[in-house]
Amino acid sequence: MLFTSYEFIGFIAVLLTVYYLVPRRARPPLLLAASCAFYAFSGWENLLFIACTVLSVWGGGLLLEKNLARQKARLCAGELSAADKKAIRDGEKKKRKGILAAVLLLNLGILAAVKYLGFLTEGLNGVLGLFGAAPLSAASLIVPMGISFYTFQSIGYLVDVFRGAVPAQRSLWKFALFVSFFPQLVQGPISRYGDLSRTLFEPLPLSYAVLRRGLVRVLWGYFKKLVIADRLSVAVLAMTGGQDRGGFALALLFLYTIQLYADFTGGIDVTIGLAEAMGVTVAENFRRPYLAVSLKDYWRRWHISMCTWFRDYLFYPVSTSRLMRSLTKGTKKVFGDKAGRKVPLYLSSFIVWGATGLWHGANWNFLVWGLSNWAILMVSQELEGAWGAFRKRFPKTGGKAWRAVAVGRTFLLVAAMNLFDCYPTLGGTFGAFFSIFDPRAWAGFSFSSLLSLGLTGADFALTGVAVVLMFAVSCAGAWGDVRDRLEKMPFALRVVLLLLLFFAVLIFGAYGRGYDAGQFIYNRF
Repeated sequence: MLFTSYEFIGFIAVLLTVYYLVPRRARPPLLLAASCAFYAFSGWENLLFIACTVLSVWGGGLLLEKNLARQKARLCAGELSAADKKAIRDGEKKKRKGILAAVLLLNLGILAAVKYLGFLTEGLNGVLGLFGAAPLSAASLIVPMGISFYTFQSIGYLVDVFRGAVPAQRSLWKFALFVSFFPQLVQGPISRYGDLSRTLFEPLPLSYAVLRRGLVRVLWGYFKKLVIADRLSVAVLAMTGGQDRGGFALALLFLYTIQLYADFTGGIDVTIGLAEAMGVTVAENFRRPYLAVSLKDYWRRWHISMCTWFRDYLFYPVSTSRLMRSLTKGTKKVFGDKAGRKVPLYLSSFIVWGATGLWHGANWNFLVWGLSNWAILMVSQELEGAWGAFRKRFPKTGGKAWRAVAVGRTFLLVAAMNLFDCYPTLGGTFGAFFSIFDPRAWAGFSFSSLLSLGLTGADFALTGVAVVLMFAVSCAGAWGDVRDRLEKMPFALRVVLLLLLFFAVLIFGAYGRGYDAGQFIYNRF
């Protein structure tokens, strides 16, 4: 059930009506039932996958908490020496690590089987081919909707329970709601249990103002998705379908980057707005990423929940592991203290960015995309000292003009790497990118030739106005939620603006046959 389908709009209309009529204590169970119905719509067999995750992680959390309680009871029983207490702690922690490892292997194994088996088989066949061995065949499995998001969200919960950061949820239905909460199931954000549970199990009081505020954000998300992203997708598909050399490749670089932003942030707006309309608070996932002054700054602003997940649940555990500590000691002896400390850090970052790339997709393009980010970030980090000295020597580099240059440079860098998302192969990606610098590839290109991509001049003009509006609203958000200013406007003006936005979506939205809207880009991740 796509967020942009008639079925989903009808589903939401019925759900919100019932949700506002039932008693407050009945709302969380109603949300669970709605989430199960939403997920079942994608295929009843997919319920088996998410049910396996719910049951295994919920049970694992209870076992971890039971182990902690047993450890506490043993430590309080009688007089124990320091050595005895240490032995108890070490023994019980080893058991907890075993529980954690078993549940993680199960759920990551399921994710790997449905999403990465084909990619792994392809790589293995490449190795076998070198030795003349017969290739292996892999079963073609349908990837369950949202499996990357709900698997990572569940793993985050389990690790937090293991660390003692949150208590284990004893109610199975409440934990099932946390994992399957449908507005964020398709494309995130990847919520933390400690954050989402505050309002998910006891939603905030509802009112017409709460409903209106949430639906305004939903409408804004549809504007970005239907008026901008889906319209640009026509030209993007035309270029990636073969018309992608020279000037067209440069146009693709810009158009796809804008499309991706409008599509992904539009989807997140729909998610957060729907949750808000139901009294549930979902964390923000973007903070004006295209105003970043560096790639490091960009990743603090883009898909925030994913970045913090990889930082907290992969980078920190890997970089502080016993293996990395041993590696640090070894590299210090060989390269000295300064370099020795950096080798484990860079290796941990390499693992994280490789995993980030594969999380987005099981192919070489996404792996190279992730490692490209890693390489640029590591080089930037090495040059920070030289850059600091340069800024001291030339203080004007901290001014607004220089910041604008840094923002433009970062945007171009991100846009160039986004080409990895446009093609299924590395050859297609690099071929399109390097054609930008080949004068022969520009033969026959002109601005008027862009009209051969399926969009008229009016389409480009309309999209241009919508993009300016989108980024203006985003920039205005730096001084607070734009809806707060909307609420302070005279009633008549507010109604006019909202009607204009509604009819803009209705009239200027890009629809397919039968007014069927396109899939959100991040659905496939």
